[in-house]
Amino acid sequence: MSLTFDFVQPQPEPAADRVTLFADVILPLPLPKLYTYRVPFELNDQVVVGGRVIVQFGAKRTLSCIVAAVHETPPKEYQAKYILEFIDDAPVVTQPQLKLFRWMAEYYLCTLGEVINAALPSALKLSSESRVQLHPAFDAETNPYPLGEQEQKVVDALSTGEEGKSLTFTEVGDLLGIASFHKYIKSLMQKDVVFLFEHLQDKYSPKVVKKVRLAHHLVAEAALEQLFAQLSSKAKQLDVLMRYLQRVPVYQSEHANHKGIEKAALTSAPHLSPSAVNTLIKNGILEQFDTIVSRFPLDEDDAEAKMHFTLSPAQQEARDDIMRQFQEKDIVLLHGVTGAGKTEIYIELIKQALDGGGQVLYLLPEIALTAQIVTRLMRVFGSRLGVYHSKFSDNERVEVWNGVLSGRFQVVIGVRSSVFLPFDNLSLTIVDEEHESSYKQYDPSPRYNAREVALMMANFQGSKTLLGSATPAVETYYQARAGRYGLVSLTKRFGEAGLPEIVLVDTRKSREQKTMHNHFTPELMAEMETKLALKEQVILFQNRRGYAPFINCLDCGWIPKCKSCAVSLSYHKHSHELRCHYCGYHERMVAQCPACGSRNVKTVGFGTEKLEDDLKVMLPQANVQRMDLDTTRAKNSYQQIIADFEKQNTNVLVGTQMVTKGLDFANVSLVGIINADSIIHYPDFRAHERAFQMFVQVSGRAGRKGKKGRVIIQTGDPQQVIFDKVIRNDYLEFYEYEILQRREHGYPPFMRIIRLTVKHMDAVVGERAALLLTQELVERLGREAVLGPEAPYIFRIRNFYLQEITIKLSREHTVLRAAKADIQAAVELVRDQKEFKQVRIAADVDPM
Repeated sequence: MSLTFDFVQPQPEPAADRVTLFADVILPLPLPKLYTYRVPFELNDQVVVGGRVIVQFGAKRTLSCIVAAVHETPPKEYQAKYILEFIDDAPVVTQPQLKLFRWMAEYYLCTLGEVINAALPSALKLSSESRVQLHPAFDAETNPYPLGEQEQKVVDALSTGEEGKSLTFTEVGDLLGIASFHKYIKSLMQKDVVFLFEHLQDKYSPKVVKKVRLAHHLVAEAALEQLFAQLSSKAKQLDVLMRYLQRVPVYQSEHANHKGIEKAALTSAPHLSPSAVNTLIKNGILEQFDTIVSRFPLDEDDAEAKMHFTLSPAQQEARDDIMRQFQEKDIVLLHGVTGAGKTEIYIELIKQALDGGGQVLYLLPEIALTAQIVTRLMRVFGSRLGVYHSKFSDNERVEVWNGVLSGRFQVVIGVRSSVFLPFDNLSLTIVDEEHESSYKQYDPSPRYNAREVALMMANFQGSKTLLGSATPAVETYYQARAGRYGLVSLTKRFGEAGLPEIVLVDTRKSREQKTMHNHFTPELMAEMETKLALKEQVILFQNRRGYAPFINCLDCGWIPKCKSCAVSLSYHKHSHELRCHYCGYHERMVAQCPACGSRNVKTVGFGTEKLEDDLKVMLPQANVQRMDLDTTRAKNSYQQIIADFEKQNTNVLVGTQMVTKGLDFANVSLVGIINADSIIHYPDFRAHERAFQMFVQVSGRAGRKGKKGRVIIQTGDPQQVIFDKVIRNDYLEFYEYEILQRREHGYPPFMRIIRLTVKHMDAVVGERAALLLTQELVERLGREAVLGPEAPYIFRIRNFYLQEITIKLSREHTVLRAAKADIQAAVELVRDQKEFKQVRIAADVDPM
């Protein structure tokens, strides 16, 4: 039996008392309208808004989709097909979510299908090619749930053959020989027998730890005495056994022995022999077994010591002020300097929200931050806390999704995709580091800003929202100064810590005097050596990854370019390849110039990889580690890098902007910003804002626990206006300067910006389409509102030539809604032209 259908099965005529129902469904496709299906009469009582159904779309494609509405009106333009099967008897998408998704589609100029596609984890979006596999934790002998005949067939099929075997839904349908087989897959999922995935990279990969325990027959006192006698001449094995018995009270608790301890606790312990551990396992004295553990385990040994904390007077005052302002305003901005202890205030507010029976969403801009903060929150909120981000497998995200639906997780901490979770009783939303551009989704659509979506979600659900930052976005601070948001300030660091001393170092002068050490000034090198001698740690910030931005033939000037994008290829030494950071194209590093044959090919510029490489030579006594996109691709790599740095196994951490975002390390006393100029001179109206935020944020990593911090900024232009404000940590002066510039030139928060990008593989066709679109927009919106078209700085990406049109609009809601309708009409007119059928037009509302 296949999941493809070429015709609709005839249904019996309705009885007189039966009602013919139709369901409008949201397909996970970029369709401008909802599609209507007919509900089979026998399933009338099962249809539920927000539930998933299986439908046929097109000739042979079958998909799961979300029911958006149920009614009795058939579609006029086509004959409605029947829904094939109902997956859920309760909503997986709540009414508040559907309201939010509709708002997102309208506001961000995209389709509801695109929002649903972004919102739902893959395991909730089923198709004929979805795959099913046995859950790694499933054990047929210990499984507590009885399996029906059809369920057993699926399990038997997955159990035979190679380990990790999977079946597509089509293959399951063929195996069972029935059309309505989804209920059996759903039942097996609920029993933790199988899991689903859409692509190979979505396969569930639990964290497995090898553990050991004393063999059951040796737990008795007499048996242990005999064992000691046996091992009396084998000192190394005896040492291992003694260490195990010290850790596990086998006489007092047989359960403790059954749980065992991690094998690494014995093999990595000083003075214990790993081979002795393996010999005890081989001889049946110790039993080795695997167990699946949480990726954010609670450290039981010191949980009690760290669970309770007392707010300082300044923190207490800030918390009370926030609660007072929440009486009058739904949104409050907490403007606190780096290291002021905002997280402790968040925790106290979360406690109050939970005591009132509500749900809490705690948003962070980077996965790296969740790795550090989750452990702190887990100690306070335990199993009530869920974690949600893209480094988790799809099935782990489904577990959190269902946990929010069921009420198991009352607090969720996560990155931007967490705004899609099915909250229905949200009482507090926290957006930490609210200024961060990481909250913005760029591609694919919807190109949303999680901060703005969180504000709207909170508005729909009557939740209070706390925005926190040491360097708030100009738009946010403007709203607070205008009285629309509440404003609470924390001007001093927590405890005894003071703000770091910031020093500017002129790289031009050092180069003229020939005192530069590779890319380090003598001042920075001397300071690093001093701090390392004191056993203190260093963070170095360079906003470019890779070894070098490009390579160059010094004889003929040849520079290798990407085949698909208008950019040079960056050199990555570790993989010895040239790589495009836009499309991922890569090729082997060349030994000689392909243009002239010269071997005089050199790297130009530097990235984090080169800094790491140089430091390992220049500071051989230091353990240097790098944190950027290349070193954090693996699932738990963030946690590992941060854990190594926290434990002081790493002396120097080199990183991109990941190291600027809210990380808290007690022993960091020096921060170096290697090339400040590249950030300041970026061609964008937000360049100075981003530079100020980045410099202040990365400077805030130094001197957080009573240790005096120092920041060295290397620049070729120390007279830049922005540096004086950074050195004095004067956000207010920076804001006053920036807001005047924005007002004068008509940028946010005074105007709303929408950027349209026209893409085509033929540059001429793309340019003609952009000119026509601009003409249509000018007719509708006026010449003063439409800028462009023009080719962006990087004018070709993934073989598509780009043209950009910028639209500036009044912030009034009525004006904005009418303008968006005009924009969509203009876009549709261009798409309707025969020669522009293949042109892609992407809308980005509030671009960052």
